[in-house]
Amino acid sequence: MDGRQMILDGTDSTQVRRQVRDGQNAATSCGGDGIADGTDCGGGFTLVEVLVVVAITAILMGILMPTLMLAKTQARQAVCRGNLRQLLMANLAYSTEHDGCFVPAARDMWDGAGLWRWHGYRPTRDAAFVSSQGPLAGYLGDGQVKRCAENVEFAATDRWTGSFEKGCGGYGYNMVYIGSRMWHKPLSGAGWWRQMYERTTRADEVRRPAETLMFADSAISQEAGVVIEYSFAEPPFAVFEGTVMTGFYMSPSIHFRHRGRANIGWGDGHTDSREPAPMPGDNVYGVDSAAMGLGWFGPVDNTLFDLE
Repeated sequence: MDGRQMILDGTDSTQVRRQVRDGQNAATSCGGDGIADGTDCGGGFTLVEVLVVVAITAILMGILMPTLMLAKTQARQAVCRGNLRQLLMANLAYSTEHDGCFVPAARDMWDGAGLWRWHGYRPTRDAAFVSSQGPLAGYLGDGQVKRCAENVEFAATDRWTGSFEKGCGGYGYNMVYIGSRMWHKPLSGAGWWRQMYERTTRADEVRRPAETLMFADSAISQEAGVVIEYSFAEPPFAVFEGTVMTGFYMSPSIHFRHRGRANIGWGDGHTDSREPAPMPGDNVYGVDSAAMGLGWFGPVDNTLFDLE
């Protein structure tokens, strides 16, 4: 063949050389990376375009992050309410097999032993309660009192004085009106104080179950900045021999841990969440309870705890 020999797939050699030269010129005009002078180089991005995309992405993340965080918080609160409902159903089932009586909150408290609670048993006071050995274990799906999903950093020590109710999962029980007979006038016979803790309220004594607190998110604070697990949801006023003592407030133990709200479980089996009522003052340990997320929801009296 002559000087105009066809090469490769039959393309003219002059044409091939022209195509190679044009490609080199295009690469040079793009500075080798397709971005330098803003020339359209076959689909590359300019620096300005990249910065615009980054800015838009940052704006979208700023819009979406609060929504995602709120969704996670609501999910944890829903899990917590599910835990409370399990406790409610377990206690109602317990009552049907114990002559209508609810589970004792702390049946050996008067003796000072402190080894039994509604949620478990411990061999010594310094140990954590084991829920699988508690009186409600047979009425819970896996025999366990589940821990609140909010993952509160409860302080825990090896000594009873520093964390005396560890193992309750962050939930408290209405001991005064449901898990004992502290609300009742003195029982007859010897040892009536012991009976007051061993015996409990019967289901038919609760006149308005839907308006009687049974379980709640609970904690207590012994020092500023620290909360510990607490097994009881205390009413605002103490009760002694059937008399409500309105001259002072108890140390609040309802814990408003879910974005300023507390989950409450009621005597008829339903749950809801409540906001705290204004509550100035320190607890018995000298701690500002409100600053620790502890308090009561309104009305700040015993009406949503008692049996009336």
